[in-house]
Parts: sequence; C-alpha cells; structure tokens
Amino acid sequence: MQWVQDIVLALKTPDVRKRILFVLFILGVFRIIAAIPVPGVESEALRAFFDSNQFFGILNIFSGGALSNLSIAMLGLGPYITATIILQLLTLVFPRLKEMYQESGEEGRRKFTQYGRMLSVAFAVIQGYALIALFESQGLLTIETPLSLITVLISVVAGSVLLMWLGELVSEKGIGNGISLLIFAGIIAAGPLALRNALATGTSQDVPQYIMFGVISLLIIIGVIIVNEARRNIPVSYAKQMRGSRLLGGTSSFLPLTLNPAGVIPIIFALSIIFFPSVVGTFLQNSSSEFLQSISNTLLDFTENSFLYIGGYFLLVVLFTFFYTAVTFNPKNVSENLQRQGGFIAGIRPGQPTAQYITFILRRTLLVGALFLGCIAVIPAIIQGGLQGGEGATSFVLGGTSVLIVVSVVLETMRQVRAQVGMRQYD
Repeated sequence: MQWVQDIVLALKTPDVRKRILFVLFILGVFRIIAAIPVPGVESEALRAFFDSNQFFGILNIFSGGALSNLSIAMLGLGPYITATIILQLLTLVFPRLKEMYQESGEEGRRKFTQYGRMLSVAFAVIQGYALIALFESQGLLTIETPLSLITVLISVVAGSVLLMWLGELVSEKGIGNGISLLIFAGIIAAGPLALRNALATGTSQDVPQYIMFGVISLLIIIGVIIVNEARRNIPVSYAKQMRGSRLLGGTSSFLPLTLNPAGVIPIIFALSIIFFPSVVGTFLQNSSSEFLQSISNTLLDFTENSFLYIGGYFLLVVLFTFFYTAVTFNPKNVSENLQRQGGFIAGIRPGQPTAQYITFILRRTLLVGALFLGCIAVIPAIIQGGLQGGEGATSFVLGGTSVLIVVSVVLETMRQVRAQVGMRQYD
C-alpha cells in the first residue's frame, strides 16, 4: 500500500524521522500532563459526575481524559481556540487586523499569532475560574482558602499555556498542525476507555447496534476521505515570455480548489460555541437566585432539546466553514499572483474578473463541503437520539466529529510526510 511505503521511506530519511520522533515525544509529554491532577480532587464524586453528565463526557473526550482527572491540562486547547475565533471574527470589523492577517506577509502573521497568545491567557483565566467554581459547587473540588484557589487557577492556566506552546512546537519543528495533532491524540487516548465502558455495560442485545455503529463509522470514514481528497481543478494557462535568450511559459496547469478547505476547524469552532450554554447553565444551576436559576433552566433546556441542539450545531458548522474560508483564502490575491506569473484562465480576463470567477467556483464547491461537514457533525446525535434502549451501545457512540478529526488529521499529516520525503529526494 502507498501509505505504508511512505511511512517506511519517511523512517529511512534522517531529517523526516527526527521530525516524526519529535512529534511522538511531544504527544507523550501531553499524555503525562493530562494525568497530573490539581490539588483537592474528590475522586469518587468526580467519577459519578462524569458518568451522569453527557456534555462534560464529550468535552472530556476532546481533552484526552484531562478533564475527568481534573488535570492541570483540563482546559485543553479551548482558550487558544476561543481566542483564535475572536481574533478572526475581528478581522471582519477592523481592516487593520485583516491586513495584518492576510496581506502583511510572515511578519504580519507572526504579530497576529502573538495577539492570539496573549488573548489565550486571558481566556484561560476566565474559563479556568469558571470551571473551578463549577466543580467546587458540585463537590468535586475542595477549595479551602483563597490561596488554594489562586494555586489551582495558576496551575490550570499554566497547563493551558503549556499545551499551546507544545502545539506550536510541533507545527514548527515537527510534521503537521500541532494543535490538530494534540486534539487528535486526546481523541485517540479516550478511545480504549470508551470501548471498555461499552463492553462492560453492554449486553448481547446490543450486538446489532454495535454492528450498525461499525458500519456507520466505516461509511463516515469513507465519506471523509472522499471529501477531503476531492478537488475542483480550474485550468490555468501561462503565456510565453522571453527572458534573456530563453523562451518560458506556454504551459498549462490547474488551480485546485478543495471541497473542504477549512478542514476540521469549523467543527472545533462550532463545538466551542454550542457547548457554551450548557457550561453557563450548569454553573448557575445551584445559584440561590431564582432569576439565575431560571436562566440556568432555560439554557439546559436548550441543550436537552434535540431539535434545537442539532439544528444549531449544523448551522454553526456550515457558517464557520464559509467564514473560515473567507478569512484564510483570498481570491483577489490568487488572481494577482496568477497575473504576475503570466497565468490566466481561458475565457476569463485577468484581474478582477478572474477573482470573481474563482469566488463563484469556490462558493459552489464550498457549499458541498459545508453541508457535508454539518451532516457528519450531527449524524451521531441523530442516531443516539433514536436509540433510547441499549445503554451500552449508546455509551459507545462513535462521534462523527471525532472520526472526522481523526481521519482529517491523519490524511493531512500523511500528505505533509509525503511532501517532506519528496522534497528531500528532490534535493
């Protein structure tokens, strides 16, 4: 198989092998951090809480079990993702920020990233304090003095910042996107535990449901691979040019537009937003104020309403797919680069008409990719809603979101491994 040959070839290439080993080392460090709990954890109450709360169970999967351990890394990459969402939304409001992100080159992106880091720390403090207060109110965490609160909060914020740094290290010195790989590692690490719980609580009557989940998961994987590898190629021709005594150009190529250029980012963004009402509702649940309790009940009713939850999740995924692509892909810049290189699309004038044509094609292909992402995201919730029996089976729902992230990260990482190997062979 081609991917096996790529892995063998990568391991035989010293520089690529070093990068792969570095990634594995960082992922090992991440798993160690996820196992270090903060002080004052009530283990029995914590286990019962996560067994009875489906929402925090989902969050725990994406943190790789760090949340259920109340680890110093229990915030995961949530603050960084939230900060990234906010900053990218602000690019639509502040032209200066948009110019920094899209048009100022490497220096502008570096400055934009630095703003994201600083904002991540602020969000880590806010989210960390909210979770600590929530878990203390549920009797899961013992905070006796203000100093204890400050100690736990500093530990949690430091853990989140450390994960952010590890992700950036992987992106810089390893292979693949570091943030995506850490989320991938968290999902994979939670897999064996979910399988064990499913087998422990399941019965022989659940076997048909397990088979059905296996078939659905296989179909999701096939669909994810097809959509991630699908391309809409726009033919591009290059005019002949004389440079000195050499005649260049006169060739044909194509501009590839993927069906899903945003990858798994819209899913992660949507999860961050759709889970927010449940966090706030759970936090206010034990409030002494009747007004705050009514707000809590309203928010929790929203998360328990399957129709609203699934519809809102689907809509957020589709919207974030269009939004993220609009922020990261600029047809005008592509058109200008083609014009500078002497390239043109047959039947389309260079400049603004080319940018409009690329935008027209991009919107059509993006609609297919966005609807696919939305469907993959909500399929597990729809299936689980229809399975009220078989507790063991429903506890082992293989989320389409998890499958999508895992398969997408594997495909992207293998693509980068192949590119690294090819570059070294060319050299």
